[in-house]
Amino acid sequence: MEPPRPAAEEPGNQSHVQRIKRRLRSAIPGREALAEHRLLRPVARHMRSPRLWHLQHEAVARAVGIGLFWALASPLAQIPLAAAHSIWWRANIPVAVAMTLVSNPFTFAFWVWLAYGAGTLVVDAPPLVMPGRGTNLREWLMNVGEPVLLGMAMLAIGGSLAGYVIVKLGWRFHVVWKRQRRLKKSASRTINP
Repeated sequence: MEPPRPAAEEPGNQSHVQRIKRRLRSAIPGREALAEHRLLRPVARHMRSPRLWHLQHEAVARAVGIGLFWALASPLAQIPLAAAHSIWWRANIPVAVAMTLVSNPFTFAFWVWLAYGAGTLVVDAPPLVMPGRGTNLREWLMNVGEPVLLGMAMLAIGGSLAGYVIVKLGWRFHVVWKRQRRLKKSASRTINP
């Protein structure tokens, strides 16, 4: 018989953030599941390295950049690509995999629309009109393909660089904030013993 769970682990007693973390953990494949994926078999022995699973500021910043890159650059196989790329660049695999979820079936149309808009900044293309009845789908894809592919590349590179820089700045801000807080506490202790 299974021992009773503590009250803090009961689903009704969890905070909103804890529930989100639990759902993300169940949605994101674990170390062993990724290592056994058929596309990742060549790098499976590297995936088991604990360094790729710990939160360290540089590894997390790289992982955000990698995850955003593959989320915006590839409509297919984002998770295996991000995991393999994380091994090569020594980035945090769970963070990279989580960042690929930025692009999902619910947001895909938005990213294609945004990519088309970004692509038309460089390539002259007609306004985006969704295909209707009687439209030759192949011809429509040929018309929007070049700006969308160019825009996806621009968004992938720009998004990954922005993500990397934001994490680095955010982490630095957090470290400075913690240091100042610690100094204030120690100063208040010396003034009021």
